[in-house]
Amino acid sequence: MAATHTETAEGPPIAEPWLPLPGAPLLATLLTTAWFVEARDPYTGGHLWRVSRYVRLLADAAGLDPVTAAQASLGGFLHDLGKVAVPDAILRKPSRLTEEEFAVIRTHPEVGARMLAAHPLAGLVREAILLHHERPDGGGYPFGLRGLDVPLTARLVGICDAFDAMTSHRTYRTGRPRDEALRVLREEAGRQFDAQFVDTFLSLGRQGELEHVMGHTDQGIPLHSCPMCGPTVVVRREQAEGDHVYCQNCASEFRVKRDGDRIMPAPTGRKGSASDLKPDVDAALIGRSVREALTHLPSGEL
Repeated sequence: MAATHTETAEGPPIAEPWLPLPGAPLLATLLTTAWFVEARDPYTGGHLWRVSRYVRLLADAAGLDPVTAAQASLGGFLHDLGKVAVPDAILRKPSRLTEEEFAVIRTHPEVGARMLAAHPLAGLVREAILLHHERPDGGGYPFGLRGLDVPLTARLVGICDAFDAMTSHRTYRTGRPRDEALRVLREEAGRQFDAQFVDTFLSLGRQGELEHVMGHTDQGIPLHSCPMCGPTVVVRREQAEGDHVYCQNCASEFRVKRDGDRIMPAPTGRKGSASDLKPDVDAALIGRSVREALTHLPSGEL
């Protein structure tokens, strides 16, 4: 099979050697769609990657088999697909949501499941997408499932999604410190979150295993905030010295600076144009995620 090519912003198409592998194009399409949905919200940069990584750490620490761990990790990356149907006025609102607005947010699990209804890989991630806001005590949504009726992958994603939400900044609040977020998980174990998986997640926190994910947008790439307006400014592992990145909220321009393994954005004092602000998918990150999934998922699953 000939190599598949991906168009880049910098020039002509480049070969993606992993795409011809069985199932790779389908996975890449799903992850790319999720990435573009996340790009609508300037405050959630890296959220999908972080949730996916937390889920993988938790699944491995809980002793789950590699196939289930890979499936759950994919669900973590894709869990917010349905937010594509949430209006920008709600998704980007700089203050707390009203009950009516939160009711709109609560539609995203079912919307995400409907988006995947005819997709060949829907069975791998449907439960995580549809049910990650269900709770052991029956107080979740959309169906109010209880206890072990909440599927395993959904229970994993629910814990990791909540932890990342608590430790991430928003316009109306700063992110909680790690230990405070872990305390909330401990207090809600058995009610909002699966008690056994919470215990495992707390152990990961005590061992320092969450530090390389918390506050990052990719492996080794710390999360940065726009000094002008607050939301995240995402830099990519593969970016070179002198590349430009932009705040998707206020359009401020930054120049990428590298110091050994460190990479950071430095303000230029300029604003980006409409063309500069077009979402540009992180194909390298998606490629790494696809390769990792293909390593563990048997070809029959794809």
